[in-house]
Amino acid sequence: MYKLGLSADPKEVAAIEARRNREKDRQSRFFNVRNRVMGIQVDVEALNNQVEEKKLREATEQSKDAAYGTKQVQYDLVAQMLEKEEAERARRLAKKIQDFREQKQQLKNRREFDPWDPDRLQREFPVYLNDSDTFYGPASMQCFFGEDLERATNLRMQQEQFRYSLEGQLQEQQQAKVDEKCADMLSDQLHLAINMQAAHLARLEESCRMAMMFANANANKAQAAEVAERQRLEHQRQQEANLMEIQNQITSDLLTENPQVAQNSTAPHRVLPYCWKGMTPEQRAAIRKDQETQCREKEAKHQAEQALDTEWESQTIHLAQAALELEEQERELCAEFRRGLGSFNQQLAKEQKAQQNYLNSIIYTNQPTAQYHLQFNTSSR
Repeated sequence: MYKLGLSADPKEVAAIEARRNREKDRQSRFFNVRNRVMGIQVDVEALNNQVEEKKLREATEQSKDAAYGTKQVQYDLVAQMLEKEEAERARRLAKKIQDFREQKQQLKNRREFDPWDPDRLQREFPVYLNDSDTFYGPASMQCFFGEDLERATNLRMQQEQFRYSLEGQLQEQQQAKVDEKCADMLSDQLHLAINMQAAHLARLEESCRMAMMFANANANKAQAAEVAERQRLEHQRQQEANLMEIQNQITSDLLTENPQVAQNSTAPHRVLPYCWKGMTPEQRAAIRKDQETQCREKEAKHQAEQALDTEWESQTIHLAQAALELEEQERELCAEFRRGLGSFNQQLAKEQKAQQNYLNSIIYTNQPTAQYHLQFNTSSR
């Protein structure tokens, strides 16, 4: 999905514009013919500015890394605190569960049957048996259905057991309420610590952001001052170069009409383009002479081409006439062939007609009657 209609970041736009201005300034220095020399002697100031910008950028990055490291350390501390609180809470809960098991879930207080009791066989086969023991069934004639010799004791034991169960449930409910209150208190303390840590981190982040903004503002001011100073020096150098150019133009042979100025000392057959004043009359006469020669050659070439075109046209006409004569001869031969074919067909038609007349008048004169057909059918039966 493309992000359309979003405004650009002013800082990024300002940075791009500053880089573009620096690049234009550098190009104007490099492409200046009057001040350009071999090496980096002229661009020492720009190199120093680049070094300063690199140092400032490294310092800014180091401050960002330091702030990021501080945030990471703080986040790690908060995470360690949370882990410690969770581990301590789990330890306390496990300790409370273990204490409850040791105090409230002993073997003697269990209401359910424990299959892992080591005294189970001893209780199943006691040393002394009485009439109320359930070990004996109805067939032993020792215990009868509906008989309860220890009803009072059983009722008292049931009441004690019920009271103990109620006390255990009340204690469990009270302990659950205490645990819930402790958990809520720990949760509130944890949230309070997290909020305090978050506020501290926010203050640190704000201070880092303000420091970065202050550093960027100082860097922008320094860059603006450098750009203004560079522009002033460039304007001063431009003015000096213009004055020097005017002086050179006034005192040099550029504005004179001396043709010797354009001659090249190392190559006499060449001229200096920036000092050339025009051609001499002899050079112009030689060029006109060459042009006239070229015109005559072009006219002769044109006449030869016209003669060749005329010859081609005459040959084309002769070929067309020969083709017309051949077509006329072909038409005459076709007409003669059609006439001979027509006479031959007429002769064949006459012969076929004479033969048909012969057959009809001589061969097929005796036509069979109906009586003949009747006799023929009777004889065949």
